[in-house]
Amino acid sequence: MPERNQYQVKTLTIDGKEVCAAEHQTILEVARENGIDIPTLCHFEGLNEIGACRLCLVEVKGSNKLLPACYTQAQEGMEVTAHSPQLQEYRQLILELLFTERNHVCAVCVSSGNCELQTMAQQLGVNHVTLPYLHIKCATDGSHKRFVADHNRCILCARCLRVCDEIEGAHTWDITGRGIGARMISDLGERWGDSETCTSCGKCVSVCPVGALVEKGKAVAEMTKPNFLPYLLQMRGEAQ
Repeated sequence: MPERNQYQVKTLTIDGKEVCAAEHQTILEVARENGIDIPTLCHFEGLNEIGACRLCLVEVKGSNKLLPACYTQAQEGMEVTAHSPQLQEYRQLILELLFTERNHVCAVCVSSGNCELQTMAQQLGVNHVTLPYLHIKCATDGSHKRFVADHNRCILCARCLRVCDEIEGAHTWDITGRGIGARMISDLGERWGDSETCTSCGKCVSVCPVGALVEKGKAVAEMTKPNFLPYLLQMRGEAQ
């Protein structure tokens, strides 16, 4: 039996546009290659997907549920709807839930102007929220000599966890609890400054999409983050 071609091309449609996908490509990857923007906050090029934020949910003909574009592999003949009034409504609702679950006050955040949650809200037309704020009070950990972890601003995208585990190999970060009680923790609940595994590399801070992990000494709107993508892709390639 001849060996199966691992580069088999698949043809599908996204928002009525016919596109091609290589073997094992996700809907999100194919969409971005073809100039179709699908919003997401947990996705970061070079890191494994976990489908945490659910902003990239799309409609697939024949499926009775919405599917995460970042995690769903493109299949031959798929008919994908990435933008519709229903999806727009769902995405706006998800953003409202993120804003109301914790305390995202842009006016006093060091990442204001460089925050992906803030930018996403502007792009999707979320300029106010209709849901009640939960006013959860989370801890702020300033014990690290260089960085601060403000869990009030965390959206549980797990980018920090993945980059620390997959690229740095330290696995300092993890998630404890479930649902609204879920929290990022360092070293099984130890203070970040007391961590025996943290290498102080700053990778987690660089990939954080909001103001949850920031560098000390930054004032409001001063926290800019370098383009970490080329390094991640290089490290991913060397690991393979």
